[in-house]
Amino acid sequence: MPFRLLNSRMVEAQVVPGQRLFSQRGAMLAYKGDVSFTPSITGGQGGVMSMIGRRIANEATPLMTVEGSGTVMFGHGGHHVHVIEMTGDTLYVEADRLLAFDGSLQQGTMFMGSQGGVMGMVRGQVTGQGLFTTTLKGHGAVAVMAHGGFIELPITPQRPVTVDPQAYVAHRGEVRNKLSAAIGWREVVGRGSGEAFRLELSGNGTVYVQASEEKL
Repeated sequence: MPFRLLNSRMVEAQVVPGQRLFSQRGAMLAYKGDVSFTPSITGGQGGVMSMIGRRIANEATPLMTVEGSGTVMFGHGGHHVHVIEMTGDTLYVEADRLLAFDGSLQQGTMFMGSQGGVMGMVRGQVTGQGLFTTTLKGHGAVAVMAHGGFIELPITPQRPVTVDPQAYVAHRGEVRNKLSAAIGWREVVGRGSGEAFRLELSGNGTVYVQASEEKL
């Protein structure tokens, strides 16, 4: 694993020759050794189509490529950091939640409408999380950010999980999502849009939930 938590808000990455990492631009706090940082035009291995998809949605998150030999400390905005180990499966994560990730992971972009149809699109518009989400697939590690720390909730066919859409950070596994009204219209008056909807996750996998309704 290239990442080691230094505290709840900082992570250290081991950089070795012949391998690379990707991180959000501006997330480097300090480094030791012979390490280089260069802008990543396509944002990793997602290719041009992935980049175009995000540009259309106005959701492009600038990344930088990290290469060389040494150690790098990452953090951003004082947000809590959580390291997720990938074992060949796929992680679905909001782009602005990505702090850093293994360059060996295959990056792509998924249109949220493909999970839940029209409701997936509504979810993006209502919650402000966007119509597109980033996918990372393969073996490696991902450092993800959130407000107030994380909890991991297992999702099973017998026990689906319902979360506040604005507290949602990421999920992995064979999971379906559905957005629905959480309360009656008369109760919505005076409340934020996030409280008027709930995100239902079913299938087999894990959902990562932050302890806040704030966006990064």
